[in-house]
Amino acid sequence: MKRILITGINSYIGNAVELYLQLYNAHAGRELYRTEKISLRGEEWKSMNFSAYDTVLDVAGIAHADIGGVSEETKALYYRVNCELAEAVAVKAKEEGVKQFIYMSSVIVYGDSALPGQQKHITAETVPAPSNFYGDSKYQGELRLQKLGTEGFSAAVIRAPMIYGKGSKGNFPTLVKLAGKMPVFPRIDNRRSMLYVENLAEFIRLLAEAGTGGTFFPQNDEYVTTAEMVRQIGEVRGRKVRLWKALNPLTVMASKMPGKIGGMARKAFGSLTIDQELSNREITGYRICSLEKSIRRSI
Repeated sequence: MKRILITGINSYIGNAVELYLQLYNAHAGRELYRTEKISLRGEEWKSMNFSAYDTVLDVAGIAHADIGGVSEETKALYYRVNCELAEAVAVKAKEEGVKQFIYMSSVIVYGDSALPGQQKHITAETVPAPSNFYGDSKYQGELRLQKLGTEGFSAAVIRAPMIYGKGSKGNFPTLVKLAGKMPVFPRIDNRRSMLYVENLAEFIRLLAEAGTGGTFFPQNDEYVTTAEMVRQIGEVRGRKVRLWKALNPLTVMASKMPGKIGGMARKAFGSLTIDQELSNREITGYRICSLEKSIRRSI
């Protein structure tokens, strides 16, 4: 039996992984995985004994940053949580005999998506280049964790693209709302890597089984355009969303605007893909849901 400690009581990913492993146990008819969640708020976690666990899954970081008009105090908080706190938990795990530490990072370490009409493709040669404090706090956390990796302590980093699923935050709920309200939608030919949360949960299960370290890039088995995503969401909800290229100039203009509007447009219609070869190294067989099936399960 694998024992997995999940940091972050209210983490969307942590809760999804815990539920997935509980269902996996039920399907297997025996307890193959036992999970426990802890809060990293306050100091209580420091007195907890980690020695009983095989893997620590750190999903307690701060995500979905609104980078506009943020105070220096808030920026410092991102570094304390995503970098310093993650390192402190990893050090404790290593000292108490945990064999594997999984740090939930993001492709945000490579900077923003490409503007509409341009492409951004991440390969093994692409160098991280964070464009804001959120991305940099994650990257600095990665660097600190990687220094802790030894033969007896596997340090694993997951650089995930946009994660979606039932109850998720971020861009996906916005796309669901748009698909329910808009009869037409811009037909921007962008491409994005995405990751359904159950595919991620299965990836984490397989990674915990392997007990290995390194940097990993799980994603769905196909790239998707924002327009096609909205069209499929509408189809699942029984609505036909027409895709119009005539709306594209307005979208491009919005993406070039400063502030929150421009940022939202770039996130929604920009391109960012991960080379599929990176996602098929070492850990395979985790893509249990297709795009269509994942959308149906997410709404």
